[in-house]
Amino acid sequence: MRLDVLFVNGRFTTLDPDRPAATRLGVFAGRIAGLDEELDGLGAGAVVDLGGACAVPGLNDAHHHLSMRGQRLRELDLRHGTVATLEELYAAVAARAAELPPDAWVRGGGYDQNRLGGRHPSRTGLDRAAGGRPVWLQHTSGHMGVASTAALARMGFARPQDLPADIPGGTIGRDTDGVPDGLLTEQAQGLAHRVLRPVPFEDFVEGLALAGRAVAADGLTSLTEPGVGHGLAGNASWDIAAFQEAVRRGVLPQRVTVMPGSPNLHELDPGRFGLDLGVGTGLGDDRLRVGPVKLFTDGSLIGRTAAMCCDYAAEPGNRGLLQQDRAELREFVLRAHASGWRIAAHAIGDRAIDVVLDAYEEAQARRPRPGARHRIEHCAVTGDAQVARIARLGVIPVPQGRFVSELGDGMLDALGPERALGCYRQRSFLDAGIVLPGSSDCPVVEGAPLLGIHDLVNRVTSAGVPFNPAEALTAGQALYAYTAGSAYAAGEERDKGTLARGKLADLTVLADDLLSVPAERIGGIDVLATVVGGAVVHDAAGLAVS
Repeated sequence: MRLDVLFVNGRFTTLDPDRPAATRLGVFAGRIAGLDEELDGLGAGAVVDLGGACAVPGLNDAHHHLSMRGQRLRELDLRHGTVATLEELYAAVAARAAELPPDAWVRGGGYDQNRLGGRHPSRTGLDRAAGGRPVWLQHTSGHMGVASTAALARMGFARPQDLPADIPGGTIGRDTDGVPDGLLTEQAQGLAHRVLRPVPFEDFVEGLALAGRAVAADGLTSLTEPGVGHGLAGNASWDIAAFQEAVRRGVLPQRVTVMPGSPNLHELDPGRFGLDLGVGTGLGDDRLRVGPVKLFTDGSLIGRTAAMCCDYAAEPGNRGLLQQDRAELREFVLRAHASGWRIAAHAIGDRAIDVVLDAYEEAQARRPRPGARHRIEHCAVTGDAQVARIARLGVIPVPQGRFVSELGDGMLDALGPERALGCYRQRSFLDAGIVLPGSSDCPVVEGAPLLGIHDLVNRVTSAGVPFNPAEALTAGQALYAYTAGSAYAAGEERDKGTLARGKLADLTVLADDLLSVPAERIGGIDVLATVVGGAVVHDAAGLAVS
């Protein structure tokens, strides 16, 4: 046997208890052929010298909006690191508008009102900044956005006052005079989506290519895209075809699991519910496969639209909202479960989490499916009884460690100090025996997994405030989450998550050992190389190949 590739002179952390460390790793047909002495006497088509660098199993993000990240790379960047005040945001809009034809859209994303003095941009402010052009700025959460007057006109409302009083599952913001101020939340964003979507096919593929390069530089070898097709987080009915095309062209180096949004499922033959031709969870290969169906139940914590059991701090009467009627959510879960789908329900608030758990438990009672591994995306605010119930039902929570530093101050403001003790309880999940994945929700926050691991360990907000430090993980637990935990959440633990013979040859090469550096340095470790199936898809180190 002759190996395709042999990686030598490395410090491999395998996460395999039978062989926790190695210095050599061989690859054949995209999989690990062996480590160390198992490779003795074998030649190789190529030998890659890691120069003593550390390597870990390929990092895997269980909740990463790759397509949204790609489109935001093509739009105006309004994240906090780029604009710090509303005035700077308006100036950025004005500068972009000056570069465009008079009737062209100004598109941007990533702003957070919590970082802008608690205020969203306004319709009239955008009118002034953009010189009357249509403007749509998406909030960093993706759960709301702000439109200019011309944008509302493109949506079919010649005057802002012509907007409906409300939208089921969403809201329309209004100023002190009761006139719409341009803010559209949750399902009300559909008014914008119907004129801005779909992104043209070639632009969508270009966005995937841009995001794929950025993700490779972050050290990610696998990710799960939570929402494609029609729906709040998707684009068009051909989204999966665009992912296929990106893989075919070789511009998407990562392995991707895509979640169809719930609006894409429909009645097939009597008793079957799903995508056309009966396509369901699991179809595909190790490069691109269909995962769970993505279901939105509530909204955003920092946007204060997540469905809570109690009022938000300093907002009497506001407990957020469910995006659909509880009975409709229940019926969807029952039908999808009965048709063999895994389900990934976006639920941030404790009230939404109860709704999801009730539906999952009833679905399993009616039609038991051992190992269904239904998920709760974010699973942000939980009580002790909910944590225990999640464990008992075998549900997988998918929280985001990176939210702590980038969004933590806004979450503390929304919840208050006592209720914040139930927010993003990663250690509690582990203590309950739950397998914890690692994820970012990028581009809501930065997607680099080392930043996520850093926050899982350190749990300090950007203002320097400790955020529920009792929920901190060790570096080893955080690394396990971003590798084996995410593989388990996708039902792929046989192929991913550890460096062991027979598994996919995916690895991330780092400039230092994240298990031994001081905790505060984890986020600053450089990614030297990213390897997918034995192929180096990102090389910042100039690896020696012979």
